[in-house]
Amino acid sequence: MSTSPFSAWFRCFAGCGETYRLSQVILRCQRCGGLLDVVHDEQAWRSRSPEAWRGLLQQRQLSSYPVDQSGVWAQREWVLPGLACADMVTLGEGRVPLVPMPVLGGELGAKSLYIKQCGHNPTGSFKDVGMTALVSMVQSLRRLYTIPAIACASTGDTSAALAAYAARAGIPAIVFLPADKVSDEQLVQPLANFATTCALDTDFDGCMRLAAEFCERHGVYLANSMNPLRIEGQKTLAVEICSQLGWRVPDWVIVPSGNLGHITAIGKGFKLLRAVGLAERLPRLCAAQAEAASPLYSAYRNGWTFQPVTAGPTQATAIRIGSPVNVHKAIAILKEFSGVVESASEDEITQAWLTGDRHGLYADPQTGVALAALRRLCAAGTIRPDEHVVVISTAHGLKFSGLKSAHHMRQSGDDGRAGRNPPRVIAANLNDLEAALLPQLERA
Repeated sequence: MSTSPFSAWFRCFAGCGETYRLSQVILRCQRCGGLLDVVHDEQAWRSRSPEAWRGLLQQRQLSSYPVDQSGVWAQREWVLPGLACADMVTLGEGRVPLVPMPVLGGELGAKSLYIKQCGHNPTGSFKDVGMTALVSMVQSLRRLYTIPAIACASTGDTSAALAAYAARAGIPAIVFLPADKVSDEQLVQPLANFATTCALDTDFDGCMRLAAEFCERHGVYLANSMNPLRIEGQKTLAVEICSQLGWRVPDWVIVPSGNLGHITAIGKGFKLLRAVGLAERLPRLCAAQAEAASPLYSAYRNGWTFQPVTAGPTQATAIRIGSPVNVHKAIAILKEFSGVVESASEDEITQAWLTGDRHGLYADPQTGVALAALRRLCAAGTIRPDEHVVVISTAHGLKFSGLKSAHHMRQSGDDGRAGRNPPRVIAANLNDLEAALLPQLERA
């Protein structure tokens, strides 16, 4: 660990107040069993002016120092301030584009729409910005403890991130996936990075239970988002958004939501900006869920009374989670941010990612959930047409190319709304090409 004027520690989120050092291998409060949170010395943050923090971040954007080129570690004082730079395991994560999409936004009901393209991260999802923090801490902890491997349960993206960052650090990785419930593209990622990959005949929640039991019994470090270290990396996304908007806070941020660590992290990031004086207000947040896996939406509609569910089939497999571990953290954030929860049916999800693709996105189905939620909220008047909205695109659509291919190649049963675009088989001569294409050009 490095010497730093900034400090952070674990504190029990459940309210008993117990604290622990970040250098302890611990996932739950030893007094009451509650989840832990990472708490920072905010008074030390305020020892620098907002202008000084802005200048430091801008300086690091131009730096050739490897950790400065990471969007996460460029904010290292706010993430894991005691970690030595030599232990920061990076693949160049973060600093992903915030793309203005006014035409798409106008079609959905919000003229000032931005898409935060988290799929541009090294393994194709936002999970990388959390995993760099966790694996870096484990790199440091292995000097103090015997940690034979890092493991996670996953719906696809977490396993890809863990496998890549563990491979970068030279630490063995084990991933537990629900058999036949992740895309082929997602499955191959941990295989390619030589993680030990276990396909279990259960859903994500079942994988999560088994992974936790295995790790506790055998001293393997658990990397799921119940581990608050990942949230510390993920919160840097909020800082990026504000920086890319010229240090303005958007009116809304819409987040595809499954295990609920990401919306918790984004909330923490905006609170950080307010604490250091780089933001005067908080945005409103929307947690967007697939209708088939929407326990948080049910809780929101029922006065925040939460009950876990068995998640049903959905194309948005990355958020097919019925018992989210971070639910109480997410509810607290949503209450503080005047947040809402919205859900989307499978047809709405499909139509939403198709709409995004027509405007140049290659949207994954989770982004489809967020875009469908945006359409619903605009139609209800909850989001006004003049408000600035950021939709978090959590993963690259290439992870779901099989889904897209199946949609466009299936030509039977088209009801006129499906928006299929199969390839045209045309004889290799100019006359046939003209006969097929010229009518289309005339209609354009």
